Amino acid sequence: MIRVILPYHLRTLAQCGAEVTLDVAGPVTQRSILDALEARYPMLCGTIRDHVTKQRRPLLRFFACNEDFSLESPDAPLPEAVASGKEPFFIVGAIAGGS
Repeated sequence: MIRVILPYHLRTLAQCGAEVTLDVAGPVTQRSILDALEARYPMLCGTIRDHVTKQRRPLLRFFACNEDFSLESPDAPLPEAVASGKEPFFIVGAIAGGS
């Protein structure tokens, strides 16, 4: 079981708790986690990744094991702690702004 922590706005849209658990077949990557998440919660399609290009939306970041994986390849394997369910995969809403 893969554990995923969602930001408040996506929790509200999916009508779920802060943490969801997913079954992911094959290697555990950003792509496989997001595919499983969108299959379970279809209302999230297009909110985390673009519908067509499947690129990460600009104001979302991905973290695992205290590391930022946002700029890594979507097909790169995630740490074993995430694959085993010890550590969650975080989807974090970034904050933009300035003076």
